[in-house]
Amino acid sequence: MSELLDLAGIFVFALSGALMGVRKRLDVVGMGMLAEMTALGGGVIRDLILNVRPAAFQSLGYVLVPVVATVIVFFWHPHVARVMPAILVLDAAGLGLFCAVGTEKALEYGLSPLHAALLGVTTGIGGGMLRDVLAGEIPTLLYDRQLYAVPAMLGSGAMAGLWAYALHGWPATLAAAVLAFGLRIAAMRRNWRAPLARGLGGEGRG
Repeated sequence: MSELLDLAGIFVFALSGALMGVRKRLDVVGMGMLAEMTALGGGVIRDLILNVRPAAFQSLGYVLVPVVATVIVFFWHPHVARVMPAILVLDAAGLGLFCAVGTEKALEYGLSPLHAALLGVTTGIGGGMLRDVLAGEIPTLLYDRQLYAVPAMLGSGAMAGLWAYALHGWPATLAAAVLAFGLRIAAMRRNWRAPLARGLGGEGRG
């Protein structure tokens, strides 16, 4: 079940990467590269820091799912773009799942709760940052006015906190993922902003 959820998150992130390729007028190879990096980048960074073989290189599905997403976007990108609101909801679900699972894996490998939470955030947002850098964009994380990293931080922190109280397993992972998901959805719907530095005025980013 956990692997199916993982693949679902990978698929959604891969769609966003392939769509970025369309907006940048890349060919199908470039679209595929952005899809793969967006979907797998955060997890690969996490596993390399943990000094373990990346999960993306242990299962064929992890590589093939972004390929499928690329094919879908290549042929039907106008339709995919029209359902972006639904994709953003799924993206929020993927963010919650990845930050919780990433934190849990880091804890299993002996990292402190703080470092594990940081690595969980990296798992959730790392692929998107790689996508933007490869596409020649300022990472969305640094200027997007809607909260994205903050829900990931809180979800990862919740996972680390539950672990500290000996609450492990899928119920804890699901609870942390739902927290991050709920906060991300609330930020999108209520237009929440993080504050700017004092004196700058206007709306924040985050």
